[in-house]
Amino acid sequence: MSLSIAGKTAIVTGAANGVGLAVARHFIDKGANVMMTDLDEARLQDEIGEMDDDGGTARYYAGDLREKLTMANLLSATVDAFDRIDILVNASRQMEVCDPLDPDDTTIDTLMDQNLMTALRLSQHVARRMIKQREGDDGDGPLGSIINLSSIAARRTQPDLMAYSVSTAALDQATRNLAVALAPRRIRVNAIAFGSVMSASLKGAIKEQSDLREEIIEATPLQRIASPSEVAEAVQFLASDGAGFVTGEILTVDGGRSLLDTVESSAH
Repeated sequence: MSLSIAGKTAIVTGAANGVGLAVARHFIDKGANVMMTDLDEARLQDEIGEMDDDGGTARYYAGDLREKLTMANLLSATVDAFDRIDILVNASRQMEVCDPLDPDDTTIDTLMDQNLMTALRLSQHVARRMIKQREGDDGDGPLGSIINLSSIAARRTQPDLMAYSVSTAALDQATRNLAVALAPRRIRVNAIAFGSVMSASLKGAIKEQSDLREEIIEATPLQRIASPSEVAEAVQFLASDGAGFVTGEILTVDGGRSLLDTVESSAH
């Protein structure tokens, strides 16, 4: 079973920080060519400047992927730089609290657009490109891999995170539907639902809530918080040919937390 992604080209969204950045760094270290995309152009430039040349090649494209033109330009920039697209990692996510009883609270609209629709539209565009670039290929090997980053919040019930839970649950279902729709085209679509990962946002939350770290550890059977690189390893597996017969799966990477989580526990 080969887990190699060397020589493949990937688009990674949300690549300026957190898990998206960890995935991009990991892919480049493993020899993949990566188009890093995010709204934060300055951070992307800094990250590109700090990466060495021993692995794959990194490029970046900054823009708001909620805009159709930005999405089209991202694909064009990737093909211009690397000729092809083999992997898409939708790592850009947003989490906000909301009031589930307030009809004027627009958080759910914001998160459905960011966490579901942006990933769905980009997946559709990238899938079309994957199909086009392999026209005339009559083989039976995979043409491409799409990985969505979701959350165990999709299966939990925490009212103040209703918008986040609903948007990630919708992303999981979109993953399954795209997997079936694209299977005849030999494009695999999977998702990773992760629990507590020591991202910048969680670090900030821990600083503000002194007991949060211990609460998370207590709620996690493996008794620790994951590093972003551990999620990146799981993404590599799903992107590789070693997962060539895996599609439509929501891989849980949470240290066993969703086995025990209760409604009172933090969903970070």
